[in-house]
Amino acid sequence: MSGWQPQPQGLEELLQCLRNSGSPDTKIQESINERLESFNKIPDYNSYLTYILTQLPGEDATVRSMAGLLLKNNIRLRLDGFPQEVILYVKANIFHAIGDGVAMIRNTVSTVIDTLLVELGPATWPEALSQLIELVDSQDQHAQEGAFSALDKLCQDIPKKLELMEVGGTRPLDFMIPKFLAHIDSPYPKIRAHALSCTIQFISPDNNALTLHLEPFMVALFKHASDDSSDVRKIVCQALVQLLATRPDVLIPHLPSVVDFMLFSTQASEDDEEVALEACEFWLTFAEDPELVDQLRPFLPKVIPVLLQSMIYSEDDIIILDTDVDDAAVPDRAEDIKPHLLSSKTHTNERVEDPNAPPGQPGAAGGKSRADGGEDGDESDEEDYDEDEDDEAYTEWNLRKCSAAALDVMAVAFETEMMEVLLPYLKEKLFSADWLDRESGILALGAIAEGCITGIEPHLPVLMGFLINSLNDPKPLVRSITCWTIGRYSSWTIKEDATPEHKQQFFVPAMEGLLKMCLDNNKRVQEAGCSAFATLEEEAGAELEPFLGSILGNLVFAFNKYQQKNLLILYDAIGTLADAVGPALNNPAYIDVLMPPLIARWGSLNDQDPDLIPLLECLSSVVIAIGQGFVNYAQPVFERCIAIVKQSLIDFQNYRANPAQVEEPDKTFLIVSLDLLSGLTQGLNTTITQLYQSSDPPVLTLLALCLQHPDAPVRQSSYALLGDTAISCFSILKPVLPQFMPGLISHIEVEPRPAEVSVCNNAAWAAGEIALQAGPEMEQWVQPLMERIVPVLLSTKAARSLTENSAVTIGRLAIVCPSIVAPHLQVFVSAWCQALADIKDNEEKDSAFRGICSAIQINPNGISASFGYFLNAIARWQRPSETLNEMFKTILVAFKNMSEGPAWEAQLSHLPPPIVARLRERYPI
Repeated sequence: MSGWQPQPQGLEELLQCLRNSGSPDTKIQESINERLESFNKIPDYNSYLTYILTQLPGEDATVRSMAGLLLKNNIRLRLDGFPQEVILYVKANIFHAIGDGVAMIRNTVSTVIDTLLVELGPATWPEALSQLIELVDSQDQHAQEGAFSALDKLCQDIPKKLELMEVGGTRPLDFMIPKFLAHIDSPYPKIRAHALSCTIQFISPDNNALTLHLEPFMVALFKHASDDSSDVRKIVCQALVQLLATRPDVLIPHLPSVVDFMLFSTQASEDDEEVALEACEFWLTFAEDPELVDQLRPFLPKVIPVLLQSMIYSEDDIIILDTDVDDAAVPDRAEDIKPHLLSSKTHTNERVEDPNAPPGQPGAAGGKSRADGGEDGDESDEEDYDEDEDDEAYTEWNLRKCSAAALDVMAVAFETEMMEVLLPYLKEKLFSADWLDRESGILALGAIAEGCITGIEPHLPVLMGFLINSLNDPKPLVRSITCWTIGRYSSWTIKEDATPEHKQQFFVPAMEGLLKMCLDNNKRVQEAGCSAFATLEEEAGAELEPFLGSILGNLVFAFNKYQQKNLLILYDAIGTLADAVGPALNNPAYIDVLMPPLIARWGSLNDQDPDLIPLLECLSSVVIAIGQGFVNYAQPVFERCIAIVKQSLIDFQNYRANPAQVEEPDKTFLIVSLDLLSGLTQGLNTTITQLYQSSDPPVLTLLALCLQHPDAPVRQSSYALLGDTAISCFSILKPVLPQFMPGLISHIEVEPRPAEVSVCNNAAWAAGEIALQAGPEMEQWVQPLMERIVPVLLSTKAARSLTENSAVTIGRLAIVCPSIVAPHLQVFVSAWCQALADIKDNEEKDSAFRGICSAIQINPNGISASFGYFLNAIARWQRPSETLNEMFKTILVAFKNMSEGPAWEAQLSHLPPPIVARLRERYPI
């Protein structure tokens, strides 16, 4: 197709569409987008786009660039449908404009080349790689820049493929790395930046191509640490951070010089904030690596004051953020509202700590809580420091947040050592006359809350008083950050060993102060106060019960004061309150205060309104807490959830039938509606049966479809609802169990994909709940379940909550069919005991132990080899349970009678003395 030429009429029509695509008229834009989409049916459409981009230098650069971006998107999304002659045309012509005189066109061409190489694979088009390498030596600066731009993108997108690539027994990277290094000294700043950026993509412990050239690379880095270009200095900082993370051995000999450079760069001027941010990442990386802590220790006196200074708002920050205006009545802009992060239901248990537990025994977790699609994950440092800056321009990771995060990680790493260095600077800032210093000091105080709590605790009586007083500061930014910091110390105000006087002196004023900030006239302060109060709610739990009337009065008043953005945070605070106080909320006086504004909001939002999502989550927590108190509101809420689930499934079926014509529906509404149905089922218990019976379509018909949904979060919430249905209205579920059990069993896997862990978790939990209700009728599914669940329990790779829920379910299967479980005891009982030893005593653990005791009575020899684990698990049991105590005694007597005296004592000798003492005291046999 090398002789291909566009048809003049078709070319002009396409050009006209591209020229008009920038029209401010939305109707014209929609029409043009539809027309451009229709062009994809034309076989040589992408040849036209290539022609416009590369062969029409007289056309407006914006039009040419638009053609290139459409071409790039089509390569990424539709390359498989390109005729071969079109691909050949693109390859043959795309390089014609790589040295175009317009930077926008060079950049677009480099993007197209990169995308085509990524999609085809560099080994499939080696000529392109060769041509790019040749062009970086071009005397034409534009061609050189365009080639380097493409290589830079390629090295960032597919570094591993480039490392592994061979052509004729030769690795192109062996030639590329020296070529990059040779251009780091280019007279052109852009070329220097590209050359450095290309090179640093291959920093890794095992990349021989760069390892062979580390010495000249290090020389180049140090040389350009003082480069005139801030872009080059930024990449130098990135390189040093990557070397620290992957090859610290290379940096250690030069550490004093590197530290001085990074300290200097962290304090870069406002014009170089990107450089400062990259440099600050160095301290975060340094402190996060336990093996480097000793290397960082000598530099703490230099680093800490720099980090503190970097946490002060810049002049640009102040221009945008510092306003004393009371803006509570100003409506939010749509762009101010962040997307809501959904939390789906995952069944977990609460763990208890026991200082007498033998080393190496896992803790435990099992019960239904919310998790983001998977458990055992850590929040990133970035998330922890997003509390205090919420304007559009300040939602991204910046120097202030990075500095605070680095201080946080250092506090964890160095604890009291850190305090010794930090305290003088902290005092100076906290009690400064300059509000900017005070504000940054309060941020620093919050940042060190986790790591330095031992060192800071003696000072907290004074500091907490200072913080509570700071809630009255005239500057909203000071009040805002003070809320966050009080939230960070809320656990101290209500600590377990706190005296009534301590709570009265610190907890009550902190609570009242945060509630006051919830009603501040500044929206930023409202947000910070409401978020911090939610944190305090989580820490305080039942301690909030005496104050519920006042708390609800304040939070409900906020409904009339908040704009849209803060209403979403208010829902979270109310949901968290419900989780914290539980059934204490089931008081007619409280319900009469709380429910009217929630129901009013519920009625004001349509089924597609994004604000409905956090409200549904909030209501799920509320209905679980107030239980039967929700009866008067249950029917319309239930029916609307059913309607949303039904419509979501219809929309999804339409999408699957016509993916090219129908946009994929948002699954979030489906998930939160399932979760609220689960909350209703859990909260109303057997009362929900009537609503299930009158449901149209039937709840279980919809649930069966949801359990087949391809998206894991939908199935995760569906299994939570299935388990709750078994608990609350088993009579509805019982006739259709054969429909649900095969799929449930298939979802229990030893090593599920990460996205499927919570699905597997909830399926295992639901199986146990169904077993308790089904009784002996469960028999036909016990053996298939055991074949699935026991390997999960024994797996060393399974998530902890998954092994714990598996252990509980095995115990429950043993309640209903002990004769099927008993023969397998010796295979799993030691892992079973270890999984459940640290779970907080509750009904689930009680039922699991009763079941395993029943199995042991059938097959006492099954625990002979693991009796020490069983003794430890018994000793950890704290919850009063006469049935269990009798079962334990029976088993202990039976085992002692089976063993000679020394053997019995030998079993006890392997346990810690406090556990042995507890056993002898509780079971003197």
